[in-house]
Amino acid sequence: MALSESEQRLLAQMEAALAAEDPKLVKTFSGPSARQLHPRRAALAGLGFVAGLGLLIGGMLSWPGLSVLGFVVMVASAVIGIYSWQPRPTESIATTKGAPTKPRPAPATKPEAAGDRPEFGQGFMDRMEERWRRRRDEDI
Repeated sequence: MALSESEQRLLAQMEAALAAEDPKLVKTFSGPSARQLHPRRAALAGLGFVAGLGLLIGGMLSWPGLSVLGFVVMVASAVIGIYSWQPRPTESIATTKGAPTKPRPAPATKPEAAGDRPEFGQGFMDRMEERWRRRRDEDI
């Protein structure tokens, strides 16, 4: 159902007010999706899942081992289907002209204090706290 002209104007005003109030939020929602689908892999996973379901049901009618095989095929297909949604590379991760990125070097020694740890060696909670601090500092 199409919006009337007055509704379109009101919507445009609301969008402009939101953009003025919180440009970071607008940028987050207006950007491209962070994931992309590999259609061939997803289609094969779907077919594999249906085939596994067929094996599962067929095994119930004939040989129970076939049901187990069908279940394994279904789980494997589901995992492949989930992993067919890959994160889209960002400019900081992607390289120019398709050149591979250099892997990050492993730390030479284990740091003693928590503040001395490099970012890739931090635990989950340390990373979350650092993100929280950065967000709080950006808002000030």
